[in-house]
Amino acid sequence: MNQKLIIPILCCLLLCGCDSQIPPEQNYYIQQIAHLHLENTLEEVTEKTPVRAVWIPFLIYEHWMHDRSETQFRETVRQAFQNCADFGLNTVFLHVRAYCDAYYQSDLFPKGAYLTQNYDPLAIMLEEAHALNLSAHAWINPMRGQTEQQISALDQKYLLRQWYDQKNGSYLVNQDGRYYLNPAYSEVRQLIADGITEIINHYDVDGIHIDDYFYPTTSPEFDQQAFSESNLSDLSEFRRQNCSALVKLLYQTMKEHHPDMIFSISPQGNFQINYDQLYADVKLWSTEPGYCDMIIPQIYYGFENAVCPFAETAQAWADLVTIPELVIGLGVYKIGLSDQWAGKGKSEWLTDSTVISRQLEFVSELENADGIAFYSYSSLFEPDQAVSALINDQKQQIHDLIQKNSAPDASGAES
Repeated sequence: MNQKLIIPILCCLLLCGCDSQIPPEQNYYIQQIAHLHLENTLEEVTEKTPVRAVWIPFLIYEHWMHDRSETQFRETVRQAFQNCADFGLNTVFLHVRAYCDAYYQSDLFPKGAYLTQNYDPLAIMLEEAHALNLSAHAWINPMRGQTEQQISALDQKYLLRQWYDQKNGSYLVNQDGRYYLNPAYSEVRQLIADGITEIINHYDVDGIHIDDYFYPTTSPEFDQQAFSESNLSDLSEFRRQNCSALVKLLYQTMKEHHPDMIFSISPQGNFQINYDQLYADVKLWSTEPGYCDMIIPQIYYGFENAVCPFAETAQAWADLVTIPELVIGLGVYKIGLSDQWAGKGKSEWLTDSTVISRQLEFVSELENADGIAFYSYSSLFEPDQAVSALINDQKQQIHDLIQKNSAPDASGAES
């Protein structure tokens, strides 16, 4: 019998007084094991805290990092993370690879364009985050790559440059002026996995995070050669299988090296877009083991959105997810803007200053939801002047709700 099952059963037997047939010398040790298990279980229950996260996208590095010294960068990061901690957040997703580049020390990917000085941004961000007890996850875009001008200028030591010369149109595919890695090939999936290995073996990250940049197009020309060689008849299913093979490899790679690290995925909030346009099989990843520890759908919709109204969409995700933790992604960046794809809800974010706070209230009551994540840091703490008043009006209310709902959640500790 599985040891994980034996110990709880013994605990129940002992607590019920059903140990009379066990020899005294064995009973003592079983008692110790049982009480130790109960203590550890109680500790797990009391320590589980809902996720309160924020995404820090690479675009912010233009003014955090570009032409700035290591000292200046560290000071900026320290203040930013202090803002997060003071606000009640406990997790940061740090964008370290957006375009097959690296905002860390890498032998596999070239240095990110905004890193113009000779220091290690990820190492600094991890130091500052952990000093404030923030959980810090390295966020990568697995497939999105560079422009032709950028990739053609790379050193030949990079596989990306070699593939540009030798596998152009297969391993690397130009889509609207930007190259994307094609996950149909095992060598491509392995490079992405090796990139994760490089990060987790050299940095004290708390997890690896990927978002919704999977296939960039529905056009059959993107992977026509690979599909024709697959002997499959359904292109959509072929692509979904490729994405799932990639995700599973990334998960397995991380668990082989660091079993306790968290692997998370942030797909689109719209199921149909995931499934039929990005070819991300979120239903599989949410219900079968071996794909992710946490799923964070980007439910960046208002309550009045005509296609994906927030409440119904969040509930649908809560009803679906059974294996990973479910964290709800909230679109702070939409406050004060017109939502052109929302139909009848187009003006909701302009006229209603309580959308995010009401969403927080909704999620706090949503069974099976383990937290929230805000997109993005800039929108929350460095908003454009045009919407700063709206953001500031909400910030205190959002802060109060976060504090109210951030107590450890004993009821969900074994979900």
